[in-house]
Amino acid sequence: MRLGLGCAPIGNLYRAIDDDGAAATVDAAWDAGIRYFDTAPHYGLGLSERRLGAALRRRPRADYRVSTKVGRLLVPTPAATGRDEDLFDVPATHRRIWDLTADGVRRSLDDSLDRLGLDRVDMVLIHEPEKHPADALDQAYPALHALRAEGVLSEIGIGTGDLEIACRFVTDTDLDVAMVAGRYSLLQQSALGTLLPLCAERDVAVLNAAVFNGGLLAEDRPHAGLRYDYEKAPEALVARASAMAAVCERHGSTLPAAALHFAGAHPAVRTTVVGAQGPHEVSRNAALAFGPPPPAALWAEMIEIGLLRRDAPLPDLGRPAGLLA
Repeated sequence: MRLGLGCAPIGNLYRAIDDDGAAATVDAAWDAGIRYFDTAPHYGLGLSERRLGAALRRRPRADYRVSTKVGRLLVPTPAATGRDEDLFDVPATHRRIWDLTADGVRRSLDDSLDRLGLDRVDMVLIHEPEKHPADALDQAYPALHALRAEGVLSEIGIGTGDLEIACRFVTDTDLDVAMVAGRYSLLQQSALGTLLPLCAERDVAVLNAAVFNGGLLAEDRPHAGLRYDYEKAPEALVARASAMAAVCERHGSTLPAAALHFAGAHPAVRTTVVGAQGPHEVSRNAALAFGPPPPAALWAEMIEIGLLRRDAPLPDLGRPAGLLA
Protein backbone atom coordinates (compact mmCIF):
# COMPACT_ATOMS: atom_id res chain seq x y z
CA MET A 1 0.00 0.00 0.00
CA ARG A 2 1.08 3.57 -0.73
CA LEU A 3 0.07 6.09 1.90
CA GLY A 4 -0.17 9.88 1.70
CA LEU A 5 -0.91 12.49 4.36
CA GLY A 6 -4.02 14.60 3.87
CA CYS A 7 -3.22 18.01 5.33
CA ALA A 8 -6.65 19.51 5.99
CA PRO A 9 -6.29 18.81 9.75
CA ILE A 10 -3.12 20.90 10.02
CA GLY A 11 -5.24 23.73 8.60
CA ASN A 12 -7.38 23.45 11.76
CA LEU A 13 -10.17 21.32 10.30
CA TYR A 14 -12.87 21.14 13.02
CA ARG A 15 -10.50 22.20 15.80
CA ALA A 16 -7.39 24.29 16.27
CA ILE A 17 -3.94 22.83 16.70
CA ASP A 18 -0.84 24.94 17.22
CA ASP A 19 2.13 25.26 14.89
CA ASP A 20 4.18 22.79 16.92
CA GLY A 21 1.42 20.19 16.72
CA ALA A 22 1.14 20.66 12.96
CA ALA A 23 4.91 20.30 12.52
CA ALA A 24 4.93 17.20 14.72
CA THR A 25 2.18 15.68 12.57
CA VAL A 26 4.19 16.15 9.38
CA ASP A 27 7.36 14.92 11.11
CA ALA A 28 5.56 11.79 12.28
CA ALA A 29 4.43 11.12 8.72
CA TRP A 30 7.98 11.52 7.48
CA ASP A 31 9.35 9.23 10.19
CA ALA A 32 6.75 6.62 9.21
CA GLY A 33 7.93 6.65 5.60
CA ILE A 34 5.21 8.84 4.09
CA ARG A 35 6.53 11.01 1.27
CA TYR A 36 3.35 12.35 -0.35
CA PHE A 37 1.45 15.31 1.11
CA ASP A 38 -1.83 16.77 -0.15
CA THR A 39 -3.01 20.27 0.70
CA ALA A 40 -5.17 23.11 -0.67
CA PRO A 41 -5.72 26.86 -0.26
CA HIS A 42 -9.19 26.04 1.08
CA TYR A 43 -7.72 24.23 4.09
CA GLY A 44 -7.64 26.83 6.84
CA LEU A 45 -7.50 29.78 4.42
CA GLY A 46 -3.95 28.89 3.46
CA LEU A 47 -2.83 27.77 6.93
CA SER A 48 -2.37 24.16 5.84
CA GLU A 49 -0.08 25.17 2.98
CA ARG A 50 2.00 27.46 5.18
CA ARG A 51 2.41 24.84 7.89
CA LEU A 52 3.19 22.05 5.44
CA GLY A 53 5.82 24.15 3.69
CA ALA A 54 7.45 25.08 6.99
CA ALA A 55 7.55 21.46 8.13
CA LEU A 56 9.10 20.26 4.87
CA ARG A 57 11.60 23.08 4.48
CA ARG A 58 14.54 21.16 5.88
CA ARG A 59 13.76 18.04 3.84
CA PRO A 60 15.45 17.34 0.49
CA ARG A 61 13.00 18.47 -2.20
CA ALA A 62 13.67 15.43 -4.36
CA ASP A 63 12.56 13.12 -1.55
CA TYR A 64 8.86 14.03 -1.37
CA ARG A 65 5.85 14.96 -3.47
CA VAL A 66 3.23 17.65 -2.85
CA SER A 67 -0.15 18.24 -4.41
CA THR A 68 -2.28 21.33 -4.00
CA LYS A 69 -5.49 22.51 -5.59
CA VAL A 70 -6.95 25.34 -7.64
CA GLY A 71 -10.43 26.80 -7.96
CA ARG A 72 -10.65 29.10 -4.97
CA LEU A 73 -8.60 32.27 -4.61
CA LEU A 74 -8.04 33.73 -1.15
CA VAL A 75 -8.82 37.44 -0.97
CA PRO A 76 -7.81 39.43 2.16
CA THR A 77 -10.57 40.83 4.36
CA PRO A 78 -8.68 43.26 6.62
CA ALA A 79 -11.78 44.44 8.49
CA ALA A 80 -13.00 40.95 9.39
CA THR A 81 -13.10 40.09 13.09
CA GLY A 82 -14.88 36.73 13.15
CA ARG A 83 -13.91 33.12 12.49
CA ASP A 84 -14.03 31.14 9.27
CA GLU A 85 -17.45 29.55 8.78
CA ASP A 86 -16.36 26.69 6.53
CA LEU A 87 -15.29 23.92 8.97
CA PHE A 88 -11.88 25.42 9.77
CA ASP A 89 -11.10 26.98 13.15
CA VAL A 90 -9.14 29.99 11.88
CA PRO A 91 -9.66 33.76 11.85
CA ALA A 92 -11.61 34.99 8.84
CA THR A 93 -8.66 36.97 7.49
CA HIS A 94 -9.55 36.02 3.90
CA ARG A 95 -12.57 35.06 1.89
CA ARG A 96 -12.72 32.37 -0.76
CA ILE A 97 -13.53 33.47 -4.32
CA TRP A 98 -14.19 30.96 -7.07
CA ASP A 99 -11.97 31.66 -10.08
CA LEU A 100 -11.47 28.90 -12.63
CA THR A 101 -10.13 31.10 -15.41
CA ALA A 102 -6.64 30.55 -16.78
CA ASP A 103 -5.45 33.66 -14.95
CA GLY A 104 -7.14 32.49 -11.77
CA VAL A 105 -5.51 29.07 -11.99
CA ARG A 106 -2.05 30.54 -12.46
CA ARG A 107 -2.57 33.07 -9.69
CA SER A 108 -3.82 30.35 -7.35
CA LEU A 109 -0.77 28.22 -8.08
CA ASP A 110 1.59 31.17 -7.58
CA ASP A 111 -0.08 32.01 -4.26
CA SER A 112 0.17 28.38 -3.15
CA LEU A 113 3.86 28.20 -4.02
CA ASP A 114 4.42 31.36 -2.01
CA ARG A 115 2.63 29.94 1.02
CA LEU A 116 4.43 26.60 0.69
CA GLY A 117 7.80 28.25 0.15
CA LEU A 118 8.42 25.99 -2.86
CA ASP A 119 9.35 26.67 -6.46
CA ARG A 120 7.18 23.82 -7.73
CA VAL A 121 4.57 21.28 -6.74
CA ASP A 122 4.24 17.85 -8.28
CA MET A 123 0.48 17.70 -8.80
CA VAL A 124 -2.28 20.27 -9.09
CA LEU A 125 -5.92 19.25 -8.77
CA ILE A 126 -9.06 21.16 -9.65
CA HIS A 127 -10.85 21.33 -6.30
CA GLU A 128 -14.52 20.34 -6.31
CA PRO A 129 -15.12 20.86 -10.03
CA GLU A 130 -18.76 19.91 -9.50
CA LYS A 131 -19.35 23.39 -8.03
CA HIS A 132 -18.77 25.01 -11.45
CA PRO A 133 -18.46 22.13 -13.94
CA ALA A 134 -18.52 24.13 -17.18
CA ASP A 135 -15.81 26.52 -16.01
CA ALA A 136 -13.76 23.66 -14.60
CA LEU A 137 -13.85 21.78 -17.91
CA ASP A 138 -13.62 24.70 -20.32
CA GLN A 139 -11.20 26.98 -18.46
CA ALA A 140 -9.38 25.42 -15.51
CA TYR A 141 -8.56 22.15 -17.22
CA PRO A 142 -7.02 23.75 -20.35
CA ALA A 143 -4.97 26.01 -18.07
CA LEU A 144 -3.57 23.03 -16.16
CA HIS A 145 -3.00 21.15 -19.41
CA ALA A 146 -0.92 24.09 -20.68
CA LEU A 147 1.10 24.24 -17.45
CA ARG A 148 1.84 20.54 -17.76
CA ALA A 149 2.90 20.99 -21.38
CA GLU A 150 5.24 23.80 -20.29
CA GLY A 151 6.84 21.47 -17.76
CA VAL A 152 5.63 23.51 -14.78
CA LEU A 153 3.64 20.54 -13.47
CA SER A 154 4.27 16.82 -13.62
CA GLU A 155 0.66 15.72 -13.14
CA ILE A 156 -2.80 17.29 -13.22
CA GLY A 157 -6.12 16.05 -11.95
CA ILE A 158 -9.27 16.66 -9.95
CA GLY A 159 -10.22 16.36 -6.30
CA THR A 160 -13.89 15.56 -5.70
CA GLY A 161 -16.47 13.38 -4.03
CA ASP A 162 -18.83 13.67 -7.00
CA LEU A 163 -18.59 10.54 -9.12
CA GLU A 164 -20.57 11.95 -12.03
CA ILE A 165 -18.21 14.88 -12.58
CA ALA A 166 -15.19 12.66 -11.92
CA CYS A 167 -16.27 10.22 -14.63
CA ARG A 168 -16.92 13.09 -17.01
CA PHE A 169 -13.42 14.48 -16.50
CA VAL A 170 -11.78 11.08 -16.88
CA THR A 171 -13.73 10.46 -20.08
CA ASP A 172 -13.42 13.89 -21.70
CA THR A 173 -9.94 15.08 -20.66
CA ASP A 174 -6.38 13.87 -20.35
CA LEU A 175 -5.96 13.66 -16.59
CA ASP A 176 -3.09 11.97 -14.81
CA VAL A 177 -4.81 11.52 -11.44
CA ALA A 178 -8.26 11.61 -9.87
CA MET A 179 -8.58 12.14 -6.14
CA VAL A 180 -11.90 10.70 -5.00
CA ALA A 181 -13.05 11.52 -1.48
CA GLY A 182 -15.19 9.13 0.52
CA ARG A 183 -16.54 7.12 -2.40
CA TYR A 184 -14.48 3.96 -2.07
CA SER A 185 -14.34 2.66 1.47
CA LEU A 186 -15.66 -0.16 3.62
CA LEU A 187 -18.91 1.79 4.02
CA GLN A 188 -19.22 3.34 0.58
CA GLN A 189 -18.30 1.49 -2.61
CA SER A 190 -20.20 3.50 -5.20
CA ALA A 191 -17.00 4.09 -7.19
CA LEU A 192 -16.49 0.36 -7.68
CA GLY A 193 -18.74 0.01 -10.70
CA THR A 194 -18.21 3.49 -12.13
CA LEU A 195 -15.09 5.57 -11.61
CA LEU A 196 -12.54 2.90 -10.70
CA PRO A 197 -12.91 0.72 -13.82
CA LEU A 198 -13.00 3.85 -15.98
CA CYS A 199 -9.76 5.11 -14.43
CA ALA A 200 -8.15 1.72 -14.97
CA GLU A 201 -9.23 1.75 -18.62
CA ARG A 202 -7.97 5.31 -19.17
CA ASP A 203 -4.76 4.86 -17.15
CA VAL A 204 -5.72 7.55 -14.65
CA ALA A 205 -4.27 6.95 -11.19
CA VAL A 206 -6.74 7.12 -8.31
CA LEU A 207 -5.82 8.89 -5.09
CA ASN A 208 -8.30 7.43 -2.61
CA ALA A 209 -9.05 10.02 0.09
CA ALA A 210 -11.36 10.20 3.11
CA VAL A 211 -11.24 6.42 3.46
CA PHE A 212 -12.39 6.67 7.09
CA ASN A 213 -15.49 8.52 5.79
CA GLY A 214 -14.92 11.51 8.00
CA GLY A 215 -14.07 9.53 11.13
CA LEU A 216 -16.66 6.77 11.44
CA LEU A 217 -14.17 4.09 10.37
CA ALA A 218 -11.26 5.55 12.33
CA GLU A 219 -12.32 4.10 15.70
CA ASP A 220 -11.89 0.50 16.80
CA ARG A 221 -15.45 0.64 18.11
CA PRO A 222 -17.67 3.20 16.35
CA HIS A 223 -20.17 5.16 18.41
CA ALA A 224 -22.83 7.83 18.03
CA GLY A 225 -21.44 11.31 17.58
CA LEU A 226 -18.74 10.40 15.08
CA ARG A 227 -18.77 12.11 11.70
CA TYR A 228 -19.62 10.70 8.31
CA ASP A 229 -18.82 12.95 5.35
CA TYR A 230 -18.55 16.10 7.52
CA GLU A 231 -21.90 15.53 9.28
CA LYS A 232 -22.98 13.55 12.33
CA ALA A 233 -23.11 9.91 11.26
CA PRO A 234 -26.63 8.48 10.81
CA GLU A 235 -27.61 5.71 13.23
CA ALA A 236 -27.85 3.15 10.43
CA LEU A 237 -24.26 3.77 9.36
CA VAL A 238 -23.02 3.67 12.96
CA ALA A 239 -24.72 0.29 13.31
CA ARG A 240 -23.19 -0.97 10.06
CA ALA A 241 -19.71 0.21 11.06
CA SER A 242 -20.17 -1.41 14.47
CA ALA A 243 -21.06 -4.71 12.82
CA MET A 244 -17.89 -4.46 10.74
CA ALA A 245 -15.86 -3.70 13.86
CA ALA A 246 -17.24 -6.82 15.53
CA VAL A 247 -16.14 -8.94 12.57
CA CYS A 248 -12.69 -7.39 12.76
CA GLU A 249 -12.41 -8.19 16.46
CA ARG A 250 -13.42 -11.79 15.88
CA HIS A 251 -10.52 -12.15 13.48
CA GLY A 252 -7.90 -10.38 15.58
CA SER A 253 -7.94 -7.12 13.64
CA THR A 254 -9.44 -3.64 13.94
CA LEU A 255 -11.85 -1.57 11.90
CA PRO A 256 -9.25 1.10 11.00
CA ALA A 257 -6.82 -1.58 9.81
CA ALA A 258 -9.47 -3.18 7.63
CA ALA A 259 -10.57 0.22 6.30
CA LEU A 260 -7.04 1.18 5.27
CA HIS A 261 -6.18 -2.11 3.62
CA PHE A 262 -9.48 -2.34 1.79
CA ALA A 263 -9.18 1.23 0.48
CA GLY A 264 -5.80 0.54 -1.09
CA ALA A 265 -6.58 -2.88 -2.52
CA HIS A 266 -8.24 -1.88 -5.79
CA PRO A 267 -5.69 -2.00 -8.64
CA ALA A 268 -6.76 1.45 -9.88
CA VAL A 269 -5.79 3.03 -6.54
CA ARG A 270 -2.25 4.36 -6.54
CA THR A 271 -2.27 6.00 -3.11
CA THR A 272 -4.50 6.07 -0.06
CA VAL A 273 -4.61 9.60 1.40
CA VAL A 274 -5.42 9.86 5.10
CA GLY A 275 -5.61 12.88 7.38
CA ALA A 276 -4.65 12.87 11.05
CA GLN A 277 -5.36 15.09 14.04
CA GLY A 278 -1.88 14.69 15.45
CA PRO A 279 1.35 12.67 15.36
CA HIS A 280 -0.09 9.73 17.25
CA GLU A 281 -2.82 9.24 14.64
CA VAL A 282 -0.27 9.44 11.84
CA SER A 283 1.94 6.82 13.46
CA ARG A 284 -1.00 4.53 14.12
CA ASN A 285 -2.35 4.83 10.58
CA ALA A 286 1.05 4.18 9.04
CA ALA A 287 1.66 1.16 11.26
CA LEU A 288 -1.70 -0.29 10.23
CA ALA A 289 -1.32 0.53 6.54
CA PHE A 290 2.23 -0.78 6.22
CA GLY A 291 1.57 -3.79 8.44
CA PRO A 292 0.09 -7.13 7.39
CA PRO A 293 -3.48 -7.02 6.07
CA PRO A 294 -6.34 -8.62 7.98
CA PRO A 295 -6.81 -12.35 7.34
CA ALA A 296 -8.82 -13.70 4.43
CA ALA A 297 -11.41 -15.10 6.83
CA LEU A 298 -12.33 -11.58 7.92
CA TRP A 299 -13.22 -10.52 4.39
CA ALA A 300 -15.05 -13.78 3.79
CA GLU A 301 -17.27 -13.19 6.82
CA MET A 302 -18.00 -9.60 5.82
CA ILE A 303 -19.07 -10.77 2.38
CA GLU A 304 -21.09 -13.67 3.77
CA ILE A 305 -23.18 -11.49 6.10
CA GLY A 306 -23.70 -8.77 3.51
CA LEU A 307 -21.34 -6.10 4.81
CA LEU A 308 -19.10 -6.07 1.74
CA ARG A 309 -19.67 -6.44 -1.98
CA ARG A 310 -18.57 -9.74 -3.45
CA ASP A 311 -16.94 -8.05 -6.44
CA ALA A 312 -14.70 -5.75 -4.39
CA PRO A 313 -10.96 -6.45 -4.76
CA LEU A 314 -9.44 -7.62 -1.50
CA PRO A 315 -5.96 -6.92 -0.09
CA ASP A 316 -3.17 -8.94 -1.63
CA LEU A 317 -0.89 -10.51 0.95
CA GLY A 318 1.97 -10.27 -1.51
CA ARG A 319 1.49 -6.67 -2.59
CA PRO A 320 4.49 -4.61 -1.41
CA ALA A 321 4.05 -1.38 0.49
CA GLY A 322 5.26 1.80 -1.20
CA LEU A 323 6.10 5.28 -0.08
CA LEU A 324 5.62 7.78 -2.89
CA ALA A 325 2.36 8.74 -4.57
